[in-house]
Amino acid sequence: MARKKKEECKSVPAWLTSFSDLMSLLLTFFILLYSMSTLDITKAMKFLSYFQGEKAKTFEKISIVKPIRIYTTDVAKKIKKIIQRILPVYGYQIVVTEDYVMVRLFNKILFKKNSFQLTPEAKKALDEIAKIIKSLPDCQIKVVGHTSENEPTKILPGIQDSWDLSIRRATTVARYLASKGVPPNRIEAVGYDYTRPLYTWKNPLLQARNRRVEIYIYVAQPRKEKKVEVKRKEKLPTKEKEKESKTK
Repeated sequence: MARKKKEECKSVPAWLTSFSDLMSLLLTFFILLYSMSTLDITKAMKFLSYFQGEKAKTFEKISIVKPIRIYTTDVAKKIKKIIQRILPVYGYQIVVTEDYVMVRLFNKILFKKNSFQLTPEAKKALDEIAKIIKSLPDCQIKVVGHTSENEPTKILPGIQDSWDLSIRRATTVARYLASKGVPPNRIEAVGYDYTRPLYTWKNPLLQARNRRVEIYIYVAQPRKEKKVEVKRKEKLPTKEKEKESKTK
């Protein structure tokens, strides 16, 4: 008698494979959105080193950072909560350290095309940032402008080179913050040209991300009110005062 063939395992339905791929892509997409909105400096450097084809040699010099102050994280959460309602996720980044909160605004959503005019969305975001800055005690603001390598500058009138372009981007944002009530003596504007890029690849999309303005909010730790005990001098009786004056 012929032996019966063993039943083979049933194959997985074709739709299940495509469904699992879809779930993996969705998970990757949401992780990417989260990483673009909140940035850990050390993790970001490590992540970018893989794409740039460089070994993470710079990590040997990085020391362990102290825990971030609760005060700076609170300020960052407040800024993010407001900005995410106004700007798209790809239009900004927020970086938190022990001493400052940095809001990074990319040129695509910050300025109108081929101009220094702020977009309506950027003005709304800067209005809210200005309100938060004014509520902070003794904080200093540093506005930094950046360009990308080989960025065209002749399309803008009055711009000599990319150094001038980076400074102009910073001063435009600084002046707008000052117009909204931020004291000018607390604002500093700086331009770095393309000397401090986020991405070194020649990809046009990544080079466009290098065109940005960064607002550093150096948050001062709120001062704790010290209870000063005033010692009251005990009043001597008038007779004792007369005796002391006689002895002198």
